[in-house]
Amino acid sequence: MGSLLIKNAQIVTMNAREDIVTGDVRIQDDLIHAIGPDLQPIPDETIIDATGRTVIPGFVQTHIHLCQTLFRGKADDLELLDWLKKRIWPLEAAHDQESIYYSAMLGIGELIQSGTTTIVDMETVHHTDYAFQAIAESGIRALSGKVMMDKGDEVPLPLQENTWNSLQQSVDLLEKWNGFDNGRIQYAFSPRFVISCTEALLREVQKLSAQYEAKVHTHASENQHEIQIVQAETGMRNVVYLDHLGLANERLILAHCIWLDAEEKRIIRERGVHVSHCPGSNLKLASGIADTPGMLELDISLSLGADGAPCNNNLDMFNEMRLAALIQKPVHGPTAMNARSVFRMATIGGARAVGLEKQIGSLELGKKADMAILNLNNFHMYPSFDVDPISRIVYSATRADVETTIINGKIIMENGKMRTINKDVILHEANRSIQRLLKRTAISR
Repeated sequence: MGSLLIKNAQIVTMNAREDIVTGDVRIQDDLIHAIGPDLQPIPDETIIDATGRTVIPGFVQTHIHLCQTLFRGKADDLELLDWLKKRIWPLEAAHDQESIYYSAMLGIGELIQSGTTTIVDMETVHHTDYAFQAIAESGIRALSGKVMMDKGDEVPLPLQENTWNSLQQSVDLLEKWNGFDNGRIQYAFSPRFVISCTEALLREVQKLSAQYEAKVHTHASENQHEIQIVQAETGMRNVVYLDHLGLANERLILAHCIWLDAEEKRIIRERGVHVSHCPGSNLKLASGIADTPGMLELDISLSLGADGAPCNNNLDMFNEMRLAALIQKPVHGPTAMNARSVFRMATIGGARAVGLEKQIGSLELGKKADMAILNLNNFHMYPSFDVDPISRIVYSATRADVETTIINGKIIMENGKMRTINKDVILHEANRSIQRLLKRTAISR
């Protein structure tokens, strides 16, 4: 890949001291080789003049559904279980290989365009190989896995799985894709949520996660009706049940966690479970507002995710950061969830959740070169004098301010133009694919 030098930038490092410096960043191959003032160019080095620009660690989104990007605008104004049963499950059941690929590419393009460099993705039951293909071609860093669903009411027939087939297909995908491109792609076992999974499946997932040292990515405590169903079926609340099965450990990433009681918070903290906060989705589905200030006080590992496009309806980390901060202030006061707390969740917090905090999440020597270059020189960002740069990014910046995205040392987007994704083709094929899926269902606007 050679050498790349970013010159004259404001650098938001997110190292342990959260240093913000002015200077240069040298990338060699996929790693950050040097950070400092006045680094001298070397022969055949690519140079980016970042004068007046701000370089930040690439965002890490810890809960995404690339398979749902095609459903944007097709499931508005519903609560979670109706949203799933009336819209999302029928549409997921209608997916084919091509539609999965273009749904993933559409979502990845949006993510890269808004400065996200790493995702934790949950696919649907079938055709997951084609989502991995999109991830591989696009250059994004990802943990992903096929969703697992071997029980549940009102589940379309194509999504109803045999327990052992679900497990075998998951292992096959793991063995094919885990570690791809020097670890840029990793596999995560992805049981949908307790309602959709038998105890036998979840117990086997626990064993496989330990065997392969693989992450487990699932939903928990998103909706009060969901919790009632879990209690009726198991006699326990979500997190207590997952702990009972041995799943509550540092390999577990739980999306949402809105309705936790004190015991569940204790389990999450003591077992090192990671929580992905999805404020945009939680508001749109009327699910509730997670107690993130309380979780931070307990030193629970917190990160951010946009969830899927049909419950948000965008995959923009700037939107999630702003919401994560603002929704807490009416209840907990103006200093709750300050800009730096939220920015940590979006960067090093996400890196910690995926077990890569020594490789990504901050701009430091020897770490992977995953970063975004922002142009904050616009009306909505000024005045800039004597304002904390992180405050400017969290409260004022938008995805339109992202000029360049670098992942694994490669320029994936430069000056707003994608290098690995043909935008025109993806937009055209996305429309063609959703038309095909809608014809297979009875769903219309």
